[in-house]
Amino acid sequence: MRRSVIIGTGSALPPAIVSNADLCERLDTSDAWIVERTGICERRIAADGVVTSDLALEAAQRALEAAGLTAADIDLVIVATATPDQTFPATATIVQARLGMKQGAAFDIAAVCSGFIYALTVADAMLKVGQANRALVIGAELFSRILDWEDRATAVLFGDGAGAVVLEARAGTERGILASRIHSDGRHNGLLYVDGGPGSTGTVGKVRMKGREVFRHAVQNLAAVMEETLAAAGLETGDIDWVIPHQANARILDSTARKLGLPADKVVMTVAGHANTSAASVPLALDTAVRDGRVKPGDVLLLEAMGGGFTWGAVALRF
Repeated sequence: MRRSVIIGTGSALPPAIVSNADLCERLDTSDAWIVERTGICERRIAADGVVTSDLALEAAQRALEAAGLTAADIDLVIVATATPDQTFPATATIVQARLGMKQGAAFDIAAVCSGFIYALTVADAMLKVGQANRALVIGAELFSRILDWEDRATAVLFGDGAGAVVLEARAGTERGILASRIHSDGRHNGLLYVDGGPGSTGTVGKVRMKGREVFRHAVQNLAAVMEETLAAAGLETGDIDWVIPHQANARILDSTARKLGLPADKVVMTVAGHANTSAASVPLALDTAVRDGRVKPGDVLLLEAMGGGFTWGAVALRF
């Protein structure tokens, strides 16, 4: 059986830091309020002229370097994003071209904060059946471009960034993706959405969210899909070395861990330094934990995320 093994990780964050104190100058809020309710201390905001493919490319190049490969070795590029460069073509094709790739396939996936989990699941399926041999899976977002900076309920929560992994199909290995499960429920569209955008509406939209309801659904759905994915992989909670969650809100991460009976020190939490970067947050957290030495070869990881739609999912893998 072919398994999809992560052989390289990379990430990219804009250099400009916007602290909670900076936001307090324009919003009726406080650093203490933001930290207590979200765990966020600062976020990165891209400069004018920077687009999503810029961050996606930077993260991809770092992942390729970590894998010891070049773009010529890749035959699939998937970008998970809710903030593409253009309505079309796909941001993935822009990254493909900027990498100098003439081979393979490239496309985007739109599942908001769950996008990277969805993209990993699709890439894994394609590698397993031989549709591709090596894939770049990227989560990249410029959420700062779709925020209402007068809405303190959302403006304090999000930031810009990108993360990427290189997947390689290998046979006869215990490493790789062991199981994944993805779900959606479109009935909850009105709880977390953008009220317009390019496409059939012909409008410009901003992020809108009913935070209390999203929090409740997130804890329930994430705990359930994590248990489902572990069962599909033949694993138990005690087998997990690290949970790499979507970095949305520290309280959601804490509540989900408690619901599963997981100790807090097994949860990789990076939300304080870059806020919610939507589809980029899981690969950003993974790259951070790989590069600081927490995640080691052979570790069992459980990745999870939930986003607007609602969409949610989890991936169990042996690193």
